[in-house]
Amino acid sequence: MTTAFVLGGGGALGAVEVGMLAALLERDVRPDLVLGTSVGALNGAFLAQSPDLEVIERLTALWRAVATNRNEVYGDRPLRSMRRAVATGTHVFSAKPLTTRLREELGDVVFADLAVPFQVCAASIERAAEHWFDTGPVVDAVVASAAVPGLLPPARVGEEHFLDGGIVNSVPVARAHQLGAERIFVLQVGRYDRPLRPPRRPWEVARVSFEISRRHRMTRELAELPEHVEAHVLPARGTSDRDDSVRAGLDFRDVERRIELTRVASGDYLDALG
Repeated sequence: MTTAFVLGGGGALGAVEVGMLAALLERDVRPDLVLGTSVGALNGAFLAQSPDLEVIERLTALWRAVATNRNEVYGDRPLRSMRRAVATGTHVFSAKPLTTRLREELGDVVFADLAVPFQVCAASIERAAEHWFDTGPVVDAVVASAAVPGLLPPARVGEEHFLDGGIVNSVPVARAHQLGAERIFVLQVGRYDRPLRPPRRPWEVARVSFEISRRHRMTRELAELPEHVEAHVLPARGTSDRDDSVRAGLDFRDVERRIELTRVASGDYLDALG
C-alpha cells in the first residue's frame, strides 16, 4: 500500500505538523510520497530528506529558533520593513533570511537526492496556475511555495514567478491519490473544524474568503476519494480562536507546546486506528 503524507499550509501554525510527524514516525508509519504546500513544503522537505525520528529533533530545533527570534524567517526591523513596503509596493519582508536558513539546514539538495519522492505546490503568476515542483533545487521550490502575498516577494525560479501554493492548493489531498497513494495521512493546521465567523473589519474579509475556499476544497477532495483509498486527517491541538485571526501566520509563540499537544493527540488517534 502506497502511503502519502500531505502537509498543508498555515504559516506559524505549521508547527503542529511536527507533532503529527512525531506521532507517525514513533509508530513506524513512514511515507512513500510527501507532498507539501507553503509551510507544509518546508516541513516536508526535512522529512523527505530524513524520513526517520531524527528529523523531529531537527524540525523542533528550527521551530524553537524561530520562536525565540522571528528574524530567523523575516529578518528585519519594523522601520526597514516599512521602507521596503513603500519602495517595492508588493512586500514587507525579504526572502533572504528564510532562504539562507534553509540552505544551512538542507544544503544544495535537489529533488533527485531525497530519500523519499517529494513534490511542492506553488502558484505560477504568469500562467495563473497550480505548479508542482519535483525536479531541481529543493530550497528554491520551498521558498516559492512559501512566498506569502504581501509579506514576501514573488519568488523567481527559471523564467517564472511564483506565490504561495496555498492560493491554489493548500491541502493537496487529490494530488496524492492521482500519484497512486492508497493511504493518505493529512497533516493540516487545525482550523478547518472550527466554525468561521462573519468578518467585521475590512482586512478580515480576504482571510475569511480564503479560509472558505481552502476548507471547501479539502473537504470536497476527501469526499471524492475512491472507497479503497484510506484518508486520515490527523488532529491538531494547541490552537484556539485567536489563531483564526489575520496575525496567526506570524505568531510563533508556544510552538513547542503546540508540537507536544499535537503529538499526543495524533498518537491517540493512530492508536485508536490500531
